[in-house]
Amino acid sequence: MQDTELYEKLLKLKHPWRVTKVKLDTANDRVDVWVEDYPGIKWDCHECKIKASVYDHSEERVWRHLDTCQFGTYIHARIPRVKCPTHGIRQISVPWAEAGSRFTLLYENKVIDALKECDVTGVNRLTGTTWSEVWNIMEKAVKRGLKRKKMSVPEYIGIDEKSFAKRHKYETLVCNLRTGTVECVLDERDQDSLESYYSQFKTEDLSVIKAIAMDMWDPYIAATRNFVPDAGSKIVFDRFHVIRYVTEALDKVRRQEHKQLMKNGEEWLKGTKHLWLMNEERIPDWRKAEFDEVRKMKLKTSRAWAIKESLRHFWDYSYPKNAEKFFKRWYFWATHCRLKPMIEAARTLKSHITNILTYFKHRITNAVVEGLNSKIQTVKQMACGFRNREHYRKAILFHCGGLDLYASASQ
Repeated sequence: MQDTELYEKLLKLKHPWRVTKVKLDTANDRVDVWVEDYPGIKWDCHECKIKASVYDHSEERVWRHLDTCQFGTYIHARIPRVKCPTHGIRQISVPWAEAGSRFTLLYENKVIDALKECDVTGVNRLTGTTWSEVWNIMEKAVKRGLKRKKMSVPEYIGIDEKSFAKRHKYETLVCNLRTGTVECVLDERDQDSLESYYSQFKTEDLSVIKAIAMDMWDPYIAATRNFVPDAGSKIVFDRFHVIRYVTEALDKVRRQEHKQLMKNGEEWLKGTKHLWLMNEERIPDWRKAEFDEVRKMKLKTSRAWAIKESLRHFWDYSYPKNAEKFFKRWYFWATHCRLKPMIEAARTLKSHITNILTYFKHRITNAVVEGLNSKIQTVKQMACGFRNREHYRKAILFHCGGLDLYASASQ
């Protein structure tokens, strides 16, 4: 088999394309392959697909291809231009690369595979492709995926924020709870941001929403009520955020009490912070005896912890009426415990109880979103943070958007 025939098979070229020359440069670890079209062929106009004769050929272009063994491989070709009666002079599409790309489809897709495993800098080091070129491939992949994606409203939505940078800079994530993907990344976590997502759709489109899991953040609530039909019965305040709210109150009690004990020379709470914040069953075996000893003491933190742990049983009920009765008992206990942070937390939950109870109708949580948050955090750490919001948004959609990212000849 001749080298030209070999590369025709490797590149999967078919008539009217052919390989006319292959040059091996061992000194520079490089293979150059020249591709030409057969003469006398009529090509489709890129705009209207009408067959037209060749007008001329472009200047020679070069595309980076997958390596041949250890040799960097490059495709050379002069692309035919046709004279369309409707659109004038147009360059045809080639089967090995997208329009305007300096890389073959196979090479771009290999870079996309690598980007799923490491950051842009890592791919840059592994492939020798520049940082900007790797980033452009990622950017194109996201653009390609968004173009292919069907615009629709998920039946079950999760809404949460993710920090973009320090000093309280956030992005709002809108997620599909059924597919476990990020639907949209919005700047800030205010009402206008979420409304910009909802406003893309008609009211009848938004009516397909069955439930929306979120935290008790007023701007999210207001935006949802303004756009989603019957939002009052569809909003579900996420159980993990509810528990976190009470856990933060518990930690305030612990910090206040620890400060007072230390003034008196007592170190009962020293080094126990994370034990109080854990669920009881997740406390390590080797620390259970220590925790039980401290818990038996008549500490304010012990009372606050018991209140927090009791609330976790709220979601064990099958029927909302029973859960509501449980909450009333829990609320009485929490508001009579003489611990200000716990009292304030209980009152906040009571003011939102209607949409805490909707959990029993829809049985959804933001656990999927929290999982996506963990994945996004990993991406963020791999990249050593993001300075550019748009780069951050595209990285999230690349890794968590569930998009069809790969280049194809039909593009």
